[in-house]
Amino acid sequence: MRINDEQRERFLRKVRSALWTIRGKRLGVLGLAFKGGTDDIRESPAISIVEGLISEGAEIQAYDPAAMERAQEALPHGGVRFVNSGYDAAEGADALLVLTEWNEFKLLDYVRVRKSLRYPIIIDGRNLLSPEEMRRLEFTYLSIGRPDVIPTDAGPHRTAVTADD
Repeated sequence: MRINDEQRERFLRKVRSALWTIRGKRLGVLGLAFKGGTDDIRESPAISIVEGLISEGAEIQAYDPAAMERAQEALPHGGVRFVNSGYDAAEGADALLVLTEWNEFKLLDYVRVRKSLRYPIIIDGRNLLSPEEMRRLEFTYLSIGRPDVIPTDAGPHRTAVTADD
């Protein structure tokens, strides 16, 4: 349980570092289930992370291919807007968070996703996406235990997070 809490806090630090603050930010969330291929949300790190983001004042728009109904029961009413696709989760968001490994998320058109986001920031808690592809598409891309991808002209949302965070 302590390790799960530490991982959640490490991920929230990455979000804070990329956006400077969570309060008032709109965040797109991809995945709510414990793992891809299931609707099981019991002990889901994604649910815990979303609860943490809401408690810090974020507005969440979330999508999961299977766990939406169960997540609606578990998450605070009014804290999350459940949407119909990964593209809808990205629409107008300040950043996109990958919280569950679904093959569907790998297959999104990330050129389209980049155009939908307010800022081209993806924080991947599952190491689902390719850092090389994110670099090619000029995303600020933060993942777990891998070097961050920061475009040279990242501007005001440039981050100093290290791979160890």
